[in-house]
Amino acid sequence: MAPSDSDNRAIAVYCASSLGAQKAYQDAAISVGRALAAAKRPLVYGGGSKGIMGIVSGAVLEGGGQVTGVVPQAMVAAGGEGEKSTKGDPKDHAVYILLDERGREDVIVGSMHERKVEMAKRAAGFVALPGGFGTFEEVLEVATWTQLGIHNKPVVCLNVLSYWEPLRALVKNGVQAGFIQEKNESLIIFVDGPADHAEHESFDWGKAALEAVEGWDREDVRGMYDWNRAGNGDSFKVA
Repeated sequence: MAPSDSDNRAIAVYCASSLGAQKAYQDAAISVGRALAAAKRPLVYGGGSKGIMGIVSGAVLEGGGQVTGVVPQAMVAAGGEGEKSTKGDPKDHAVYILLDERGREDVIVGSMHERKVEMAKRAAGFVALPGGFGTFEEVLEVATWTQLGIHNKPVVCLNVLSYWEPLRALVKNGVQAGFIQEKNESLIIFVDGPADHAEHESFDWGKAALEAVEGWDREDVRGMYDWNRAGNGDSFKVA
């Protein structure tokens, strides 16, 4: 069962199912995991045991923290998720779903959409490390939910080695083109780290991420829609 709003300190971390090409990405993941454990903030994530996913969850568990993996049933049946490739052994690209991994709670849901809703319900904020299409989509969806008033929670992108710079430029372009209100440019918080990229491997990304989450101060807005009155009788409210 998801925690109530009053006791919710969990952070949803969006990240890659692969390791990435730079060590700084992996070091940032370790930093985030350690910071969550030290701050006694539970981790909610996609449940993978490889790649950046595995690094973050492993660091939280090693620090004595709480981890919840949210996994679609179809993914469990298929053995995991990963990069799609036409070359090599498909097993090389799998993100293994190790259910009942020691110290981790697993929540099995029916679909990818349910996974995102469940993660959002359980989280007080969202932190994105570098990742691929899935990470892009998750960041933009939860930012949209804040814009619509479905929830009022911070979305933080850790701009390791300027990875998220194209997204920042895209948002600015949306504002300039008149498709994003200027006040909504701040819906996604970018944490840049040191100006010198050589320092990104040793930078405390986890501390910076939590400072950004805790510094969130946006007036709650009335939602455009009453998501609690969905046509099928189910609530979509994630706040």
